[in-house]
Amino acid sequence: MNLDHFRSLVALAEELHFARAAQRCGLSQPQLSRQVRRVEEELGVLLFERTTREVRITPAGEAFVAEARRSLEHADRAVLAARRLGRGESGRLVVGFVGSAAHTLLPPVLRRFRDRYPGVELDLRELPSARQAEELAEGTLDVGVLYAPVHRDGLETRELFRGRLLAALPRTHPHAHRDPLPLPALADEGFVLFPRELGTALHAAITRAARAAGFEVRVVQEAVQMQTIVGLVAAGIGVSIVPWAVAAGSRRDDVVFRRLSPDVHGVSLHLAWRRGDPNPAVRGFRSVAPRPGADAGRAGQGSNL
Repeated sequence: MNLDHFRSLVALAEELHFARAAQRCGLSQPQLSRQVRRVEEELGVLLFERTTREVRITPAGEAFVAEARRSLEHADRAVLAARRLGRGESGRLVVGFVGSAAHTLLPPVLRRFRDRYPGVELDLRELPSARQAEELAEGTLDVGVLYAPVHRDGLETRELFRGRLLAALPRTHPHAHRDPLPLPALADEGFVLFPRELGTALHAAITRAARAAGFEVRVVQEAVQMQTIVGLVAAGIGVSIVPWAVAAGSRRDDVVFRRLSPDVHGVSLHLAWRRGDPNPAVRGFRSVAPRPGADAGRAGQGSNL
């Protein structure tokens, strides 16, 4: 007994006419009659009473057909769910992101994804780049928006945007009026920075730029969240060098962001995912993420950076 038998019996119960029910099921009348007899023999009970003039459903037939309808509805829902999941239209996607992306690149990507895949549940987690790489490799995250490079086997990445680094200074700082600000002018300053172990690429870019300018960075305070770093700068704990996205997302009036001279590049936001991940929602997210020179380039417009 299978779903085709269920469909045949439901059709016969609704038509109470073998010829019409057979036509509805795409069967010949003898084929339908054989199917009904097989089911009745398997159940050991009569489902339909037949005479030369009419077909009547028995109480046992009514009970069977009611359950058969429910089974067919469940089967149709199962097929629909599988197809939607296979197309990436449902399911769950766990997205990691660095805090600076939340103010610039991420919002339009999330809007596009929700518009295109409204049935997918999004789980968003703000995490440092190094932690994202770990959780991607472990399977805890499905995709990550992080700073490159990513040193993990089994992961693939795509650059979303490459932007300059900016100096972050208290508004009352003696150099706050300088734009661009010569990097050597910060040689004697104490810095508030992201921990090296959590932001390897960013830390390395800042250290490399400082050494090229002739000094070593003196870290006086570390903070995990970029907005915390900006807050500590506002409090006068130190100065910092931050990605352009942090400045674009900041609404503080007690901190200024200044271009550096020479320009300091070298950090880029990347999209990362596990190689060969079968989750269709991952492909969907990749399809709506920007590419360098397109959406990503517009993300920084209006920031005067």
